[in-house]
Amino acid sequence: MSPRNLSTSLRCRSTARPMEDYDRLPPELSRWVSTAALPWSAKSVLRLWSRLHRETGGDTSGMIRRIWGKEYVEQACISAGMTAWPG
Repeated sequence: MSPRNLSTSLRCRSTARPMEDYDRLPPELSRWVSTAALPWSAKSVLRLWSRLHRETGGDTSGMIRRIWGKEYVEQACISAGMTAWPG
């Protein structure tokens, strides 16, 4: 008997490799993630980085200042009792 349902036109899910995702982050961003007070996924950090890239027109120093400014948001969340980002 031959196996059924092995060929499909649907895209397969990619296997999750979170450490490889972190390894592919830009150096400035991975440095920030390593010192962040709250846990960040590589996907959410990259989303933030992309948004900052659009907002600053690719100005790396402006992006760095803004991303380090997120530290203040994290500290406020921690003082309010949060242990992780919602969602």
